[in-house]
Amino acid sequence: MSRVMKFAKNRGPGFTLIELMVVIVILGILAGLIVPRIMGRPEEAKQLKAKMQIESIETALKLYKLDNGMYPDTEQGLQALVELPDTGTLPKKWRKGGYLEKGRLPKDPWGNEFIYLCPGVHDDYDIISYGSDGVSGGDDKDKDINSWELVE
Repeated sequence: MSRVMKFAKNRGPGFTLIELMVVIVILGILAGLIVPRIMGRPEEAKQLKAKMQIESIETALKLYKLDNGMYPDTEQGLQALVELPDTGTLPKKWRKGGYLEKGRLPKDPWGNEFIYLCPGVHDDYDIISYGSDGVSGGDDKDKDINSWELVE
């Protein structure tokens, strides 16, 4: 009998290193999925992501204005950042390929469209995400994320 066969035959009950590693990886994955839910952090992360998306849209709007001398109006909407507008005052030097990376307008972290007003009530333009409930107003996880409230 070969040396390996003798070792395997004489081995008592137990777990191999591979089996232990698989169990540890599975427990790590479960902890990574469950712990954030228990701690309530996903909503904070979504709110932070919405703020970052609004800042990214603001940068694209500034580039649009730099090229065209104006922001897209409310009717043209944020879609003017990814497609050449065909209504309202048409841009003179619209950038081929648009002003947003990936050539598409992002939705907020809750899957809703951002609200865009130009001229805005609070600034040259207003960008709003209505939060997790998708309606104006709210507190905590339902709180609106507004462009004019972001810290520069």
